[in-house]
Amino acid sequence: MELDGVMLSRMLTAMTLMFHIIFATIGVGMPVMIAIAEFIGIKRNDPYYLLMARRWARGYTITVAVGVVTGTIIGLQLSLLWPSFMEVAGQIIALPLFMETFAFFFEAIFLGIYLYTWDRFKGKWTHWLLTIPVMIGSSASALFITTVNAFMNTPQGFELKDGEMINIDPIAAMLNPAMPSKVLHVVATSYVTSAAILAAIAAFAILKGRRGQYEQKALRLTVACTFVFSLLISITGDISAKFLADVQPEKLAAAEWHFETEKGADLIFFGTLNEDGEIENEIRIPKVLSFLAGNSFETEVIGLNETPEDERPPLWIHYMFDTMVSIGMFLMATSTIFVLMDRVKKWNALNKPLLLAILASGPLAMVAIEAGWILAEVGRQPWIMRGYMKVAEAATTSDSVGLTFVLFALLYLVLGIMAVVVLIKMFKNSPAEVELEKRFPNRG
Repeated sequence: MELDGVMLSRMLTAMTLMFHIIFATIGVGMPVMIAIAEFIGIKRNDPYYLLMARRWARGYTITVAVGVVTGTIIGLQLSLLWPSFMEVAGQIIALPLFMETFAFFFEAIFLGIYLYTWDRFKGKWTHWLLTIPVMIGSSASALFITTVNAFMNTPQGFELKDGEMINIDPIAAMLNPAMPSKVLHVVATSYVTSAAILAAIAAFAILKGRRGQYEQKALRLTVACTFVFSLLISITGDISAKFLADVQPEKLAAAEWHFETEKGADLIFFGTLNEDGEIENEIRIPKVLSFLAGNSFETEVIGLNETPEDERPPLWIHYMFDTMVSIGMFLMATSTIFVLMDRVKKWNALNKPLLLAILASGPLAMVAIEAGWILAEVGRQPWIMRGYMKVAEAATTSDSVGLTFVLFALLYLVLGIMAVVVLIKMFKNSPAEVELEKRFPNRG
């Protein structure tokens, strides 16, 4: 693989996005979890849930801080690494990028008010109401930035004449065909990932011997949310598959190693491709790909051979699809088993194998997020703006991208280590039991 300017630009952008998506995902999902915990705490007059909201909100601020840095870097890299793309598309995507910044400021303002007004209102519900604009701001931020990505997959709202865009309609560009399915799936996966990470933290504490009411209630709430949100992502995933079959058939075909157009197409998991391009050692589910594509086992699914060779996505994205779907099924199965066992009193839901599975759910959920975004971005290749501009045409011609890659890699390493260290110290030096006694000494 030749490390020319195009490849180095792709590598640097990929590294930035993969690092940023960790904090962006938590940034979208955590406000919902905080709001749910505080709502239950007020409704039941339960100090344990109120403490959850307090502690989660403190941790959330660290992820927001790092997310701001990496989000700013992405905007900078768009101009530096992909100048030809920005020259053509900048007039259109400027609006959603500006709106994303506005949404973040909206979220940050109300998050600050939320953090500094605990116990300052006579009515507890007044403080809880502050979570609503925080949730709106975080989800709106995801919406606007995802519309940019959706536009790159299904560009519209302009005419291209002599390499320049004319008759630009930014609103039509934002409301492109890919936008609804992408936004729904991004928001839903952010919710389930945040719930799974919090569940993993609670499971870890219980495995370490801290089996107090705080840890058990935190585990029950977060796993229940994981279960509900995993049902939601199964719906949004189905919507996304039908969209791809209709609008981006080459991406679905590459992800599923579906080469020939046919009805009754099989869904393929795992497997390998031999030298003749034949699939081996795979798991086949008969006709399910057709059902995913059109709610009928006889739906015709367009094969990859219908796409010109120089416009086909790389076939290794099949493994990204497998990873994403397998982890989603694992999250649903694990959370379902826990919820069922917890309902039956004679069963011990806090058994070690199940706790270990919940512990694994947190990092696995983030792996699924990364795999999903790799599938989305690499599955669009070779286009940076599908049908109009290829990646090779959009990249910078600068010869200093290699050095920039190394510098940013070091920056992300330092940021990642600092975030982990701060979060560990933040909660290690303030155990839940001690903080509970301090804040709610008369809880009974």
